Amino acid sequence: MESSIRSESIPNNVNLDSAPGLVRAMSHWQSRFKEWWLERGPSAFQSHQVYLRTAVSVEPDGWARYEHVRMPEYRWGIFLAPSVRDRTIGFGDMQGQPVWQEPPEEHRESLRWLIAMQGDAEPASVEQQRLLGSTCPSLYDLRNLLQVNVEEARHLWGMSYLLLRYFGAEGWNAAEELLDRSSGDVERPRVLDAFNAPVEDWLHFFMYTAFTDRVGKVQLQAAAESAFDPLARTARFMATEEAHHLFVGETGVGRVLQRTVELMKNSPNGSARELGGIDLPVIQKYLNLWYSLTMDLFGAEVSRKAGAVFANGVKGRPKEAMFEDHDERGRSLRVESWDTAANAFRYQDVPVRSAMNEVLRGLFTLDCRSVVERWNKVLASQGLQERLQLPSRRFNRQQGLLSSGHFALDGTPVSAEEWARRRSEWLPTEDDRAAVRNVQARAVLAPGEMANWIAPPPRGIHGKPLDFAYVRVET
Repeated sequence: MESSIRSESIPNNVNLDSAPGLVRAMSHWQSRFKEWWLERGPSAFQSHQVYLRTAVSVEPDGWARYEHVRMPEYRWGIFLAPSVRDRTIGFGDMQGQPVWQEPPEEHRESLRWLIAMQGDAEPASVEQQRLLGSTCPSLYDLRNLLQVNVEEARHLWGMSYLLLRYFGAEGWNAAEELLDRSSGDVERPRVLDAFNAPVEDWLHFFMYTAFTDRVGKVQLQAAAESAFDPLARTARFMATEEAHHLFVGETGVGRVLQRTVELMKNSPNGSARELGGIDLPVIQKYLNLWYSLTMDLFGAEVSRKAGAVFANGVKGRPKEAMFEDHDERGRSLRVESWDTAANAFRYQDVPVRSAMNEVLRGLFTLDCRSVVERWNKVLASQGLQERLQLPSRRFNRQQGLLSSGHFALDGTPVSAEEWARRRSEWLPTEDDRAAVRNVQARAVLAPGEMANWIAPPPRGIHGKPLDFAYVRVET
């Protein structure tokens, strides 16, 4: 019984075979995971061979192996980045002390919560994207979608392993709940609202992977600083895979922009939509939507819990070494809120520890600005004067200290009436969504062919040509 889950079927570097109790727990969880994958994973192409990158170890020769494989046979595994000898806690009240190999009793609840929250996001994205294969713009893009899906599922494995290995019965329940919840489900939705929003077309998908997965990057980099070493090592390896998801999103939007410009130039009226493309204002609206949705993923601007998590060494900041002060006892950060009664902004100086969510939100914003600058270089290279803009952090907030107000794209306060009147200027309308769905109505499954609404990438995957059969769809 136990041999059924040995390293031959689950690649791992955690010496899984030496823990019979864990083997039994992982065996049960694995069977439930397979049911989840077939029920709520990609809705098509499960029987097709896909050119996937598979990690079989964390070593350079085993981290990324490429081969055609059917997704249900993908070798999901458990990988922790190599340990750092004599690693010490790099921030908070226990700075300089040895990191933990087991969760301290006084921090078990915070650690379990953090791991479960990260774990909940991984299957959610797979569920949100499960129908996209039926409208893929090319086999190249279909393969990238499915690669993102299997890696998000592997990240679910990583978080579930930590829950099952280190947190007893409570960890078991938390790992089970990761498979019980479902994106958009009325009774058991995913924990965070952004992971219940439908990803109903490929422009949604590219914006999602550009912005929402970038939140994942920030959060994984913060978790990689944790004093709980197994979590830190797991997050470091996950962040390595997450880079591909960001690449898919950023280059995907860039290719949509490239094709939009080409169609605008060929249209007598300068309209990409007239020639089967996506108009630039619609792309801007999708950007506004997903950037504002992801703003809320960082949590409350002022949070005692976030401060305690930092102080106790549970979670740090991305690349903590680049900060001058790793203690953050005395400094403060100015935080703004909206006073609806006074119709005015209020400002308060908050200890940096309590404003840690806002610190991460700021780092995310800087990263996103760089992404938009790179997209604008595509427009500039084609001689267009138009530019994409990142909305204000106040725009379309549903959580936190700004959620009670209404703000224009530049952050200017507007009345509820003006918001209702101008919302269609700023966020995708049903007509916009229908137009995008219309140009994406047909899947392009011939090797080397590309849908009309998106430009081809400059190169293929892993040195393969663009007309390579990245998904073998022939019967």
